[in-house]
Amino acid sequence: MRRATAGKTVLALCFVTAAVVALMRFREVQAASTLPTAPARQGEFLVITKCRGELRARRSVQITAPTNVPELRILWLVQPNSAVKEGDVVIRFDGSSARQQLQEKEAALKQAQETLNQGVAEARITAEADRRDLASARYDVERAKLEVSRLELLSAIQGEEARINLTLAENKLRVQQATGELHEASSRSKTASLTRLREQAQYEVDLTKERLSRMEVKAPLTGVIVYLPNYSQGWMNAKPFKIGDQVWPGASIAVVPDTQTLEMEGKVEEIDRGRVAAGNDVRVRVDSLPELTVPARIDELSSMAQVSFDWPPTYSFRAYARVGNADPRLRPEMNGTMEVIVSRIPNAISVPAKAVFTRSGKPVVFASTPKGYSPRQVEVIARNPDEVAIKGIAAGTQVALTEPETSEPGTGAGKK
Repeated sequence: MRRATAGKTVLALCFVTAAVVALMRFREVQAASTLPTAPARQGEFLVITKCRGELRARRSVQITAPTNVPELRILWLVQPNSAVKEGDVVIRFDGSSARQQLQEKEAALKQAQETLNQGVAEARITAEADRRDLASARYDVERAKLEVSRLELLSAIQGEEARINLTLAENKLRVQQATGELHEASSRSKTASLTRLREQAQYEVDLTKERLSRMEVKAPLTGVIVYLPNYSQGWMNAKPFKIGDQVWPGASIAVVPDTQTLEMEGKVEEIDRGRVAAGNDVRVRVDSLPELTVPARIDELSSMAQVSFDWPPTYSFRAYARVGNADPRLRPEMNGTMEVIVSRIPNAISVPAKAVFTRSGKPVVFASTPKGYSPRQVEVIARNPDEVAIKGIAAGTQVALTEPETSEPGTGAGKK
């Protein structure tokens, strides 16, 4: 009886042991099949440092409202942030008031011209009458002189009358000469005054036409148009200019950045300043276009740190990377990331950064094997935020991206 009980106990223990072993094997197989892995890659490893930045144009031109043009109101404008070419009409102002003024000014010019023509004709008629009167007065003087020359043949009374007539004729001649000069001066003054009125009317017409020609504003260069805030309603209510807005003369309405001069202005942290230098290659990634990677190069790096307005305040340096062969979708003020290539390591073995763990103070990776995951001690050569260059494993080795709960027996790795 006791032997039977002991046999049953041994059998039960064997069964439990087999179940535990099977369960452990099942967990290992399950862990091996569910953990995410990635292969170790061999090739050039780019040591980078990342910094945030913003696209801006090195060259841009402002579009301003015409000066000396009253009652400007926007009638039409192109869509904000749209591409424009040099010479394209981008803004049109309401010219109905100016056209009405032009009609009035042209009518005033026509009236002034007719008044001038009439004044010139009257002056010509007056001058002709003065010439006739002057010729008649001269004739009378000559006839009076002839009568005086016949004094020997005339009586004393007739001779005295001849002398009196000569004096009267000479006086009349002098009066006529003075009258002619007065009329001529008056005509010149009147003609000059009418000419000035006509020139003023012509100036008003030309000015109104010139104002009408400035009712269409053209793009000064090829780029994208960005409308500036309209501060006519105060700083708190400022919004970009739009159709229907009243514009004061000379107001800055928009700016056209030259997209061929786009550059990324990045903020380099103090700890990375010593690693970054002018001439470093850069990969620019824009937040709104995650699929796009734009090559660039650092042209300039500030020598002094700038203080931020955050709390606590931080210090950073400014790096400017010119964007070559800019994508037409890129726009100024787009936020993005600058990946500055600090150095290049050829034929390096690299794995994702989250595949490297620490065991006993040393870096390890968990290589996938048929029996599970085996920890392999590695040497870190360089580290990026997303990728690490290492030594100690071969290219193509599958490594776990999360730390396994158990490891291969005999490796010394236990639970997390």
